Amino acid sequence: MRLHHSTSSNIHNILQIINDAKVYLKSQEIDQWQNGYPNQAQIEKDITKNESYVLINDVNEVIATSMFSIRPEPTYKVIDGKWKIKESEKYGVIHRLAIDKNHRNKGIASFILNEFHQQLNKQHIRSLKIDTHEDNHEMQYLVKKLGYVYCGIIFTEYNAKRLAFEKVIF
Repeated sequence: MRLHHSTSSNIHNILQIINDAKVYLKSQEIDQWQNGYPNQAQIEKDITKNESYVLINDVNEVIATSMFSIRPEPTYKVIDGKWKIKESEKYGVIHRLAIDKNHRNKGIASFILNEFHQQLNKQHIRSLKIDTHEDNHEMQYLVKKLGYVYCGIIFTEYNAKRLAFEKVIF
C-alpha cells in the first residue's frame, strides 16, 4: 500500500468513498457528514493546498482518503478541555478520513494514522489532533487504541459539537 498526495484524477474515487461513508454513518444513526459536507469543493480545496491523501493498494485502487495538514486548525483554538501540547506549538491535523466500503475493518485507518505519525516525527512535530462526532464510537475506539487521549469538546465552523483527541508522537 502507498499513501500519497491526491490529484484531481483521484476526485471521483475520493467522492465515492466519502459518499459511501456518509451512507454508512447514516445507517449507524450517526449525524456526521449528513449536511452536504464533505463535498467536491472541499476535496478540491484540500488538493490545492496539498493536504489531500489517498491510499493506493497493490492493484492500484484508491481504497482510502484523508486530509492531513500541519497548518493550525482554527476550530481547535477554543476547546472545552485542554490540549496536551500548547496551541502555539506546531501540530498535525486529520480530517475527512474514510475507507472504501470493501476495505473496512482491515487495519487501513491505523495504517494511515501511523503513516501520518511518521511524517510528523520526521518534521519534529510532536502532536497529531483529530476530532469526531460523539456517536462515532468506531473512530473513538480506533484513536484510543492508537494512543490518542480525549482532550475535550470543540465546535466545527458550522457549529457542530465534536470530541477532540490528541496523540503526542514523541
